[in-house]
Amino acid sequence: MDVLLHICCAPCAIVPIDTLRAMGHRVIGFAYNPNVHPWTEYRKRLEWVERYCADQGVELHVRDEYDVGRWVRRAVLSNEPRCRECYIDRLYATAAMAAKLGAQAFSSTLFYSKYQDHALMSAIAQDAAQEQGSEFLYHNFSSGWSEGIKRSRELGIYRQQYCGCIFSEQDRYLRAKNKVK
Repeated sequence: MDVLLHICCAPCAIVPIDTLRAMGHRVIGFAYNPNVHPWTEYRKRLEWVERYCADQGVELHVRDEYDVGRWVRRAVLSNEPRCRECYIDRLYATAAMAAKLGAQAFSSTLFYSKYQDHALMSAIAQDAAQEQGSEFLYHNFSSGWSEGIKRSRELGIYRQQYCGCIFSEQDRYLRAKNKVK
């Protein structure tokens, strides 16, 4: 089955690509991450996704939209947690792209992270699949967390230190600042 895989970054793509292929699926990549901050980080992550997909022979579709302002407005004005806005944006875009490309299902490398809310992401992805007429394929890729880190280091892949948005970058600095005290 053709599975469109939303890819947030190259390190998070390693285990999901390998896992989906081992399950017998053909993986098609989809890079769409308009909330990553700053722009230089956005470009670096996209370049590494393009490089990794090329190395792995993964067809990649890129929705190259950097609109951090739109995302920040949505996150600030929403009564929901900011990550929910991120999940909605990316998973609905992935479901729409899966339908457009005729992929039988879609998933996301967000399900590789042990720090993401899998239950919330799954519910959003199911809603997106129903709305777009596509199928959501859930797999908890986080069991390969340590292996993915190890392999990304061995491959020399750029590894970012925060999820991507301006708020997660701030959280990283605050954690570091509190450790120094």
